[in-house]
Amino acid sequence: MSLVEKRSVTIRGHRTSYSLEKPFYDDLLAISAARDMTLAALVAEVDAQRPREANLSSALRLFVLEQAKRGTS
Repeated sequence: MSLVEKRSVTIRGHRTSYSLEKPFYDDLLAISAARDMTLAALVAEVDAQRPREANLSSALRLFVLEQAKRGTS
């Protein structure tokens, strides 16, 4: 059993993938639900805001960490 799971998503018509550990993925799902948006929409939002030199998986982890530090969803 892998600690990291790879998932696919379509962002602005482009298929891409990201890999996250289950706790990060679970928190990402919770954040999207709290914001009343789809997971794909939240991933697209994070993707649009990340520096181009950062990969999507890292950007998602940092986003979840930032939300946890703020105590927000």
